[in-house]
Amino acid sequence: MSGFWRQAAAVARRDLTGEVRTGEVLLVTAPFGAIALLLIPMAVGTDAPLLARIGPGMYWVVVLLFGVLVALRRSAAEGRPQRELVGLLGLDPAARFAGQALANGALLAVFAAVLGPVAVALYDPALRGWEWVPLLMPLTVAGLALLATVAGWLTAALDSGPTLVPLLVAPLAVPLLLGATQVLEGLRLGEPILGWLMLLVAVDLALAVAGVLGARPLEEAAR
Repeated sequence: MSGFWRQAAAVARRDLTGEVRTGEVLLVTAPFGAIALLLIPMAVGTDAPLLARIGPGMYWVVVLLFGVLVALRRSAAEGRPQRELVGLLGLDPAARFAGQALANGALLAVFAAVLGPVAVALYDPALRGWEWVPLLMPLTVAGLALLATVAGWLTAALDSGPTLVPLLVAPLAVPLLLGATQVLEGLRLGEPILGWLMLLVAVDLALAVAGVLGARPLEEAAR
């Protein structure tokens, strides 16, 4: 397992180094995400109670749409020659999947953290129980990162290009979006949220197990 995590850390470090060099998350994607959050109040109007109620859901939708694009772009950066070279180097496919998921999770965490203050300023959500947010954020971001990584590997294995991504991401993202928005809604209304948090944990574990176990056959199919 120590070798597994060393390989995963090396893959994550490689992906994050490439992102630091390009700066696309902070310089390109994050501003577009902030603009998307700004356009929603312009379309809905100045109904403050309505904006406060739909704000958390709109925040997670924007994080999903733009965040998955960030993760998929990182996965698409590896073409067939790169995958063949990785196979010749003897890198464990499961470790490579874990490393890519870790890097995608870090990028999505930065993206979500940058958009958080923007969403609060625009929608002014009246939430109680802010102490739960540091638990909610990693659970949701990890699920989205794992989902995007799985989708990237599947599209590479099927050689279908980006056209299959919406069909893969949309249905699998429903539990994540539902859990994240219902946790925030429960905090707002003072209702129990433990069940929704357990849903997020279950989805994260299912995606992680599916990705690790399916990494080798997917890599062989992609060659």
